[in-house]
Amino acid sequence: MSQAQSEQLIQCYYRAFNEGDMTTFLGLLTEGVVHDINQGGRETGKAAFAAFMERMNRHYKEQLVDMVIMVNAAGDRAAAEFVVLGEYQSTDPGLPEAAGQRYRLPAGAFFEIKDNKVARISNYYNLNDWIAQVSQ
Repeated sequence: MSQAQSEQLIQCYYRAFNEGDMTTFLGLLTEGVVHDINQGGRETGKAAFAAFMERMNRHYKEQLVDMVIMVNAAGDRAAAEFVVLGEYQSTDPGLPEAAGQRYRLPAGAFFEIKDNKVARISNYYNLNDWIAQVSQ
């Protein structure tokens, strides 16, 4: 993929996320997608990623804004920096109680791109900052 095509892929990925279009969102992933969860483990496969997103969408309502996408010259690696505007809708086990708290969280992600799809995504944000925001 070219640098421009990879940038467009990541734009489509985040547009689908913001629109809540999980069919398009998941369709942009390889079957064996690797997902590095922020401050957590690594999951492999589109089914595992879909289950992760189902859980996230049950507990959180989020929009990603102030998006900046960077792609290497070969088009096989990308990064995105953005701000998560969220609402904590229902308690996620092991985390503070949810009561509709709103949060604003700087975040980023790294991508590997293969066969015109996302083959790896590694998400990063400051969990302690999020906990402090929803615990007030």
